[in-house]
Amino acid sequence: MLEALGVVKIATAAQLRDLTCPGTVDAATARGGCKDLESAGLVVTAGTTSRIEAGRRITEKLWSLTPAGLEAAAHALERPVKEMGGTARAAAASGAKHALRVTETLAAFVQQPVELAEAPVARTRAVPRQAQLRGRPPGLGPLSAWSTEVTLPTGGTFTSPARGSLRADAVFALPGAPVPLLFLEVDNGTETRAEVADKLLRYARFFARSEKTGRLDTIGSLERPLWRTVWSAPELLGQQPHPPVAIVFTKAMGPEAMDACMRGIAELSVSAWQGAWNPGYSDTGERDGYRDFDGVVPVVACRLDRLQAEGPHGPIWWRFGRKRGGQPLTAALDNEHDYYSRTAYLAREAERRRERAEREAAENAAAERTRVAARWPCPGCGQAVYPDSWGETAPGRACDGCRKAADDREERVLADAELAAEREELERQRRENGWLGWLPGRS
Repeated sequence: MLEALGVVKIATAAQLRDLTCPGTVDAATARGGCKDLESAGLVVTAGTTSRIEAGRRITEKLWSLTPAGLEAAAHALERPVKEMGGTARAAAASGAKHALRVTETLAAFVQQPVELAEAPVARTRAVPRQAQLRGRPPGLGPLSAWSTEVTLPTGGTFTSPARGSLRADAVFALPGAPVPLLFLEVDNGTETRAEVADKLLRYARFFARSEKTGRLDTIGSLERPLWRTVWSAPELLGQQPHPPVAIVFTKAMGPEAMDACMRGIAELSVSAWQGAWNPGYSDTGERDGYRDFDGVVPVVACRLDRLQAEGPHGPIWWRFGRKRGGQPLTAALDNEHDYYSRTAYLAREAERRRERAEREAAENAAAERTRVAARWPCPGCGQAVYPDSWGETAPGRACDGCRKAADDREERVLADAELAAEREELERQRRENGWLGWLPGRS
């Protein structure tokens, strides 16, 4: 429980139960644990919050860490104390509504597994909570891989950020996980679309910052992104998209209103996530092409109620820029299999080439069948004669070999006739002029 408060900073007993021991019947176990930690000087009551449930107002205590508790949580989480942030007690003055929504969202992401325990004696016919949660979907965890209220300097440093920098509501970092790095924004509906879009633009500015390293990295650069000085993520050859940002909307609204809200934010932040378009065309003249994802921020969005019910790996995410939503998180963040990726475009090009080759082969085969059907036997040798493509070979005509042989015979007959005529002329001259008839000028 101390570790959970070290991550989320402020929570109710019910939220701590969901984060640490969701199978317990009620929040009394978590409440008792907080009181024990309070007696030890590690936890303090930071205020109260209220909610309406079944028409009744329910008031709950807010629990937060003391400075000693923050130090103890840092030790338990194996983090430097300077990276733990504050105790967030100031947020309790206004009921900590946003902080509680962040905690609720983290619980939906983590989906803490229910520990199997001996079922209590049933006092009612109600299904025990442990049985209700036994089929929980897989989460994105553990909770210790999450951090909240993380400073992202668009200028300055992490310790002294420039004005206009932002704080990520939460960051998930676990090398080797299917999603090794994820930045989280929780939207309660209190900010305008333009304000949320501006956060995404500032994310892009932060991710674009770099520092000189003085040595070549795996992609041949002398610089590395500033965010890599804090977090690690796989380095890929070729395109280098920025780390992804997930937006979870907690305000209840209808599907059409939610869709309009998401798309409105996407339109206002298009320069952060869209990337450059490389045009191409299909054989039929249809426009095609692919987007260059280098230097863009992959942004995904979903509703909190669906995240709670189906978990982070359920088909609940819409990737900004895609035609449809309802994808699991890893699929939504997959650039290589996106319809507008270069890989997908090259696959479509290969498919078009294959279809073109098949079409040409079919046309050639049809033409060959037509040619074969129109053949006739040569009158001279009987071998098959085919019509030519320009229509000069009349049906019934002899083959090329027979026509050439006939032409050769005709040439020989003409040559023989000319030779015989010359001989006959010489013979005539000899008879008329005697033995001098062959001399020139004698006729």
